[in-house]
Amino acid sequence: QVQLVESGGGSVQAGGSLRLSCVASGDTYSRYCMGWFRQPPGKEREGVASIDTDDSTNYADSVKGRFTISKDHAKNTLYLQLNSLKPEDTAMYYCAAAPLAVCWDDSWPEVVEYRYWGQGTQVTVSS
Repeated sequence: QVQLVESGGGSVQAGGSLRLSCVASGDTYSRYCMGWFRQPPGKEREGVASIDTDDSTNYADSVKGRFTISKDHAKNTLYLQLNSLKPEDTAMYYCAAAPLAVCWDDSWPEVVEYRYWGQGTQVTVSS
């Protein structure tokens, strides 16, 4: 069992930056594939990025070069650095944990693969 709590969301202007955090507790999250997802208003939840136990990463094409996923093992914290934000990045952002193998194939952005979810943190980008 893994408990996940996100923070760091907010309202920024286009071109701005935010850093989202996800603190994990319970079972050691370092055994899981960790992912960030987002759900824009009125749309389905989508995968943004994932990171495995060796810090290998995957990114959605829409965020490559702008977002960076990382982990601080000592703090049991997952991060998502959001740079060069655009209005279309406006969404509720969630962190999630999946079996490790999910990170290693094309299923990493699939919502159904993830067992544990945080409550989400809102990011709003104005033009």
